[in-house]
Order: sequence, then structure tokens, then C-alpha cells
Amino acid sequence: MNLHEFQGKQILSSYGVRVQRGHVANTAEEAVEAAKKLTEETGTGWHVIKAQIHAGGRGKGGGVKLAKNLDQVKEIAGQIIGMDLITPQTPPQGKRVHKVLVAEDVYYPGESETSEFYMSVLLNRGKGRNMIMYSTEGGMDIEEVAEHTPHLIFTEEVDPAVGLQGFQARKIAFNLGLSGDAFKEMVKFVDCLYKAYVGSDASMFEINPVLKTSDNKIIAVDAKVDLDENSLFRHKDLAEMRDVSEENPIEVEAKAVGLNYVDLDGTVGCMVNGAGLAMATMDLIKYAGFEPANFLDVGGTADAKRVETAFRIILKDPNVKAILINIFGGIVRCDRVAQGVVDAYKNMGDDIKVPIILRLQGTNAELAKQIIDESGMPILSAVQFQEAADQVKAALS
Repeated sequence: MNLHEFQGKQILSSYGVRVQRGHVANTAEEAVEAAKKLTEETGTGWHVIKAQIHAGGRGKGGGVKLAKNLDQVKEIAGQIIGMDLITPQTPPQGKRVHKVLVAEDVYYPGESETSEFYMSVLLNRGKGRNMIMYSTEGGMDIEEVAEHTPHLIFTEEVDPAVGLQGFQARKIAFNLGLSGDAFKEMVKFVDCLYKAYVGSDASMFEINPVLKTSDNKIIAVDAKVDLDENSLFRHKDLAEMRDVSEENPIEVEAKAVGLNYVDLDGTVGCMVNGAGLAMATMDLIKYAGFEPANFLDVGGTADAKRVETAFRIILKDPNVKAILINIFGGIVRCDRVAQGVVDAYKNMGDDIKVPIILRLQGTNAELAKQIIDESGMPILSAVQFQEAADQVKAALS
């Protein structure tokens, strides 16, 4: 589950991480009031207006701007709220901005130069350890840094059974070239950041940039956070942070009815029971020369109502030109699935305007094929994988 920047900063702050402070606004007028309140709390004279969407690269798309007075706060917030912000991490049409974060200016003059760093905490699945990735090249796309100057990226692996050790935090601060108060601040920052990552059951915390201010404070200027959905039952407060307006509406609808659905870019819709079979089915579609339009796992039950719901969700994608149903009859009998498909097809009437290929294997597969063949419905049945691939190819050729 992805979070907005302001939500990620709330988590960080609760674990003792120093963050760039700010307030959220839904309108230009609210942004002005947020700026006034922030000035009272922090003394900041300038304000940074930051679009709140689930995507990085907001600054490049015009979603992060500096306001030097309240008139500019209102003007800039009015421009950003309601815009379709296009970044390298959004769909081609961009994402609609519904709110902004009015944040304090932390690049103030002082006794030393400011410095920007990159830091993230994530899981190294290959080694079964948490990993802190960091670089002196903050404020830039880490992918660009990795490609052109990989020697400037450092990693520190942390044994989850032991936790982050003091010497590891000090090593990170040393590799970032810090000394004195900034060194001590960075050690504390790293320790608190790791505790936030573990304590919130996150999949990733990415802070870019981590700022060393002119008075040697270490501040999280941004926060990109991804929480592990499987752990949300332990974090009711974090689960409430979900912003479904930022998610694919079809995926949200599927989740609400208990279907595992992921939207993809192809033209062949998939309806499968079991994640492994779903992956194999997508390979089958690509083998036939096409691209899957979705990943949809109906689970162990596939009665008429569930199949009809799955049909309706798949057909919400206008790119779908055919639907491949691939069911293995283990827990659920194939004849029951076949009858469910026939009943769903009858209930939906003319709503289904694309060819349907149905492959059933397992318990009562022959009976299922008989039900399909005798139904009079324009459903193409298959038994073998290759036969299903050929049926897809024929239907779309």
C-alpha cells in the first residue's frame, strides 16, 4: 500500500525522524491558511507547495514549487490542485492532483553549505536481510546514479534478527562524508529511520533527498513509503491512510469483492483459479503472440455469481478483445465451473461482446466440456494448453 508524502512523514516523525514540516490543503484558500499556521509554528518565510500523488518525479512535472509570499502560495496551489501531473512514474495521461502539502523552507542560509543525500530501507530478498541503500548524490534519480556512477551508491545489510547496530549507523554517516554535529545527527537519523521501517512493517522507505541543513540538522525532505498489505491487520491506523482515489478503480472494485486482480496493458483477459496457474496462463498468452490484459485469480470457488462478477470486472477494460478462462478442477469441480460460466453468460446477455475461450482440466473435466458444448453459448472449449493458445490466436486473428 503506497502512502502520500505527508503520511510517510507522519510515520517518520512518530519514530523520532526529523522531517520537513508542513500541512495538507485541498484548496488554494486552505493552502494560504496552512502557510500562515506553518509560519507561526516554524518561523519560515517561504513555503514549498508540493503535489500529493502516488508517484515520484513530481518536481520535474511542475508539481513542486517555491512560494515567497502568501499571494504566491495561493496562486501556485491553485495551479497545482486539479492539474493532471505527468511524471516518469505516472500513466501517460498523468494523475489528477487533489491535495498539496504546504511545507517549510529548509534551505535557509547558515554557517555551512547544505548537502543532499539519498537513503532508502528495503528488503534484500535474495539474502533475506533488510538493506539500507544510500548515496551522496541526493536529489537525483537513483537509477541515473546507479547507471552512470555506481561507485557512489553504498549498501548496508542488516540482520533482522539482530537489528541495526551502532557501528553500522556510524559507517553510513562516515561514508556520506559527515563530521561533528552533522555526523551525530545522521547516526540518529539512520537509527530512527530503520525503526520506522521495521515498526510499520513497510516494504520500502525512500527518502530523497535527506538534507543536511546549513546549521547541520539532518532532515527528511521527502518520503516515499510502501507498506506491506499483509501486515495491515496489525496497523489499523495505517490501514486508514489508504487513498483509493490514487489506485486503479478496477483493482479497488475487485478487491472489495474478494478477487485478486491486477490491471495490465494487453488485450486478452484472464480468469484463473490459483496464482501459479495464472502466471502460466499469462505465459501461454504471450506464447500465442499476444499480451495479457490482467491477472485475475478467482480463488477456490467459481460459482455463477463469482464468475459473473469476474466477467464484469474484466470487461471494464476497453482494451480486452478476448477472455481466456483457465481452471484446474481440484477443490472446485470442473462441471460446477462450466455451469457457472454458462449461467453467467446467460445473465449478462449482450454485455459480453468478445470471444471466450474456456479450458478446464481436473475433476469432471469431460462432463464440463459436455456442458459447454451443449449450452449453445458461443464459448470455445479447450483441453490442452496448446489447444487453448490456438483458440486465442484464432479468435483474435
